[in-house]
Amino acid sequence: MMWPSSQASKVLTVLLFSGLVYCICMDTFLFLRIQNYRIDAFENITGNLTHDTTTAKSSIRPNYEDVTWIPCSINPLCHPTVKALMVDHINHFIYGPLCAIVDIGLGISDRMLFITPNMISFFHVFVAFLGAKLLTCQSLAARRFGIVLFQLRMFLDDLDGHVARERKHIKGERSEVGTLGYWVDGICDLIGVVAMMIGILIYLKNNPPRRGYKGTPVSTLPYHQLKEINSTEDIEKDHQDNGISYKTKVPFQRIVQVVGLFSGQMVLSSLSWNRYIDIYQELLENCTEYDVVRRETIFKSGVFFSATGLWRIVNPHSYLHALSLAVFCDKTWCFLKAVHFTGYLFLAAAVGVSEYLVENLKSYVMDGDGR
Repeated sequence: MMWPSSQASKVLTVLLFSGLVYCICMDTFLFLRIQNYRIDAFENITGNLTHDTTTAKSSIRPNYEDVTWIPCSINPLCHPTVKALMVDHINHFIYGPLCAIVDIGLGISDRMLFITPNMISFFHVFVAFLGAKLLTCQSLAARRFGIVLFQLRMFLDDLDGHVARERKHIKGERSEVGTLGYWVDGICDLIGVVAMMIGILIYLKNNPPRRGYKGTPVSTLPYHQLKEINSTEDIEKDHQDNGISYKTKVPFQRIVQVVGLFSGQMVLSSLSWNRYIDIYQELLENCTEYDVVRRETIFKSGVFFSATGLWRIVNPHSYLHALSLAVFCDKTWCFLKAVHFTGYLFLAAAVGVSEYLVENLKSYVMDGDGR
């Protein structure tokens, strides 16, 4: 191990708690920023017969750039967009500013023009292959280093998008659907995720979890009370004084089933997440012929913020962060077992809420019949 387990647990607990508080605070600041300051997507855009109203409303709200003490070049709150509201917390509030700092320090966007966003995408595929190889190792220290590499991969995935937007002078997170960079980025992400899942599958195949009886002698415990545990637990002794006995390895077919169901969640989450980003962008940011006041009202509403907030939790990047934490804590099988079915329920809830919102949003923005 990289350090004693007790010390590692304390460090991880402090980091997780600090990260949770930080993300909640940043979400709160993001909502207040949207409510009280101008938004780029609705500035200098005229809606149908609403130009005077829009100008009057916009003149009342101050520019966020004029009041914030953190430069907008690294401030994730400066340019809220549809995609920014749906990006997971770590990528938006941690990796995003770090990408900006690295870009400013190295001058990738303005001086190192020979480094293209696609080159960064290809490089993080290479990093993913190295990380996947380490995830197959029996050593926990090696697997933890593999997770560090996968987090580096996710950072580089943010960096390629940041560099692409900077060179095109695009403010805020946006998906440029259909462009070459869009497809290259998507394919490279897919390869990286597949590599991670294959690495985990190989590790579980070579070090299968154990299924056994816990807490009661084997002869008296019903079959339905079997408990599956991590292969790293003490399984050398079949019988203990307290009646615990670990005996049977989980079949490889069962491992494939659990990993496959989790991978299915990743696929559905990715498809749904991108679908709603495209829909919301088209209705609220791209189609300038729709009434600008109505679009801005939707964007600023608490309902829209809450609905997009669901995707900050169940988008594919959040899945990967949670899985990375499980591998780092040596609880890979426990995590996969816990979410391989229940994760679909949360995903279905997010899709249901989003579909309902899309229908009402279209009615309000396009037809003017909503409230």
